[in-house]
Amino acid sequence: MLIEQIQLENGCALGLRFEMQKYPLLVIRAEKGFLMCGYLNVNAADALGDTAARVKGVQNFEDVLKAQIVEVTQSARELGVEPGMTGREALEKMF
Repeated sequence: MLIEQIQLENGCALGLRFEMQKYPLLVIRAEKGFLMCGYLNVNAADALGDTAARVKGVQNFEDVLKAQIVEVTQSARELGVEPGMTGREALEKMF
């Protein structure tokens, strides 16, 4: 597992990378929520009341920040996170 601090304009996020068999499982955690790769489930996060957004087709943290959001939880939507924005834009709203 790799843990990395990711400095953004509104704060410092924590990146977690787990090496799986073919592709990495990636999560970047901000103060109020997190970005996740396609391995994880937005419906489960929503049911638990988490603030989360999902991207897909990513291999590293920089990919996560550049990728377009494809799905968000209700609480993420309430912070202004919407599908189509970049991962970086979404994370900035999660501080």
